[in-house]
Amino acid sequence: MQTKSNPAIIGAVRSISGTNVSVQLYPSLNSTISYIYGNGYKVGQVGGFVKIPQGFVNLYGSIVQVGADAVPESMKDDANTGSRWMTVQLVGEGAKGQPFERGISQYPMIDDEVHIVTEEDLVNIYGRDKGAEFVPVGTISGAENIPALIDINKLVTRHSCIVGSTGTGKSTTVAGLVNTLIDSTIFPSSRIILVDIHGEYGKTFKSRANIFRTIPENRTDKKLVVPFWAMSFDEFISFAFGDIQDNDRFPLSELILKLKKLTIEKNPCLFSYLNADNMTADTPVPFSLQRLFLYLYRSMFATHSCTGTGQKICAIDKDFDEVATTEAFATKEDGSKITGSIEPFVLPQYKEQQQSKIFLSAATMNLRRQLLALQAKMADPRFDFVLKPESFIPSSDGNITNDIHSLLKLWMGEKTLSVFDVSGVPSGILHDILGILLRVMYDSMFWARNLKQGGRKRPLLIVMEEAHNYLGSDNNSRASKVVRRLVKEGRKYGISAMIVSQRPSEIDPTILSQCGTTIALRLTNSNDRGIIANTISDNLSNLVNMLPILKTGESIIVGEAVRMPMRAIITFPDKKNRPDSNDPIVASDEKGKGAWNNNLDITDDEFQNIIKAWRLQQINL
Repeated sequence: MQTKSNPAIIGAVRSISGTNVSVQLYPSLNSTISYIYGNGYKVGQVGGFVKIPQGFVNLYGSIVQVGADAVPESMKDDANTGSRWMTVQLVGEGAKGQPFERGISQYPMIDDEVHIVTEEDLVNIYGRDKGAEFVPVGTISGAENIPALIDINKLVTRHSCIVGSTGTGKSTTVAGLVNTLIDSTIFPSSRIILVDIHGEYGKTFKSRANIFRTIPENRTDKKLVVPFWAMSFDEFISFAFGDIQDNDRFPLSELILKLKKLTIEKNPCLFSYLNADNMTADTPVPFSLQRLFLYLYRSMFATHSCTGTGQKICAIDKDFDEVATTEAFATKEDGSKITGSIEPFVLPQYKEQQQSKIFLSAATMNLRRQLLALQAKMADPRFDFVLKPESFIPSSDGNITNDIHSLLKLWMGEKTLSVFDVSGVPSGILHDILGILLRVMYDSMFWARNLKQGGRKRPLLIVMEEAHNYLGSDNNSRASKVVRRLVKEGRKYGISAMIVSQRPSEIDPTILSQCGTTIALRLTNSNDRGIIANTISDNLSNLVNMLPILKTGESIIVGEAVRMPMRAIITFPDKKNRPDSNDPIVASDEKGKGAWNNNLDITDDEFQNIIKAWRLQQINL
């Protein structure tokens, strides 16, 4: 029984089923608050903790249910049972003076006493000293003097997810976590890439990160480029040509391989380590897109004529040697046509034929429609970051000013954080571009895993904001395929994912199931809560019932990166450095008038600025 000499005792064990323990509160406990050494502790609060002493070892558990529903099934028909019961989920153990450990080596017995967890116990569970791997990211809810410590090794290498309904502080939580991970006093060599779908984080990290945009907004921004020649063959064909027939794929791969071999031949100093015989169409070697296009264009659209009856039709050389011959594209007239030019890029112009019969090209590939679509993309400035990548455009013989190593250095080596603002990428190709970006990073880390800047020596964390947009369960995009591979195999190569979403129910379950740590903010949708309950590895799915009542910015953190499931508040960045995701103020509040309370003062210039921003694709004019 609870006594004045030991007010920490609140009940006793009455039933044990696996890791679930039914606890009956003592009748003498006549208050919901118990005072221990001057501190008040709430008794029987869902989400709170209790301990069950076992000699020198204490078992710790989380309260997941309170009241009549917590009565053991075998005792529900007993009228004398009462309603003062708790269901406790055992989560770990620890001896006095020893660190808390997840998992249990023994079970409690019937009538074992159950104690309130005091602040001293919480310090033992969560830890207070900053270790080499545990770093504070916030504070424990209700115990602001106890830091919320996260094992960075487990957070990064075992993948993680941050979920929460819109407006719950999800983006600010992400910013707070990233702030901790790029703190130069703790992690001077951290390496993080943040995929920013809506352009929210440029202001937050502008002084400490490389911000990549398709259209830079200021002098400090970097130009986002994704060189077409760094794509795999399948990625390039999908992006440049779209759907093509299977019998056209092999000839195209042969053409691209021949052009890449031409680059090796013409630039032996740059690529002396490469053996042309071992290359494939997937090898990231530069080649001239204009040379490929002109050859295909002439193959598809050239006309040929007979000068007399019975003569054979002229045809493009079918062994593809012509595609690698510079003279074939010199600007010249041969009496009937201009063959076109690579530098400057000039399309062939086929003159009207004087002979009575005109024949189409004898080329076997059928790419006329796809070539016209590629021609439109090459003329569209929105695609320049791929087809005309600044500083990475190959010459006619494949020579380049900067190779892809300088691009990877910008992305993953120059600063500890890179923000990819892809809000300016055309929506029709966004999924493909994200897939290509992620695949390039994955392949580079995979092959360089044992090198100094490889993934094992310097791990890479990729934070994917608004992940439900491109990692959907019914989405078979390139991004989704790459991330599925990344979360399954990336741990071995030092590349990991942090999935951020407001709709976890829309994300591929394969991806979520690989996340070892879950940071869940307020979730109001029952489907989303159900998905999170299924992914929590600690068998504490009942904690998910608390998600609808969490405060803004408050989260439940469970998984491998924490010693014990915790309810915590992540430390936010300064207000001036928070993501650009705040709700607009519509009506008056304590800070002043809202947007709809202001007097109308409409000018033509203001709407001209709207059109300027739209046309320039820039948020800040």
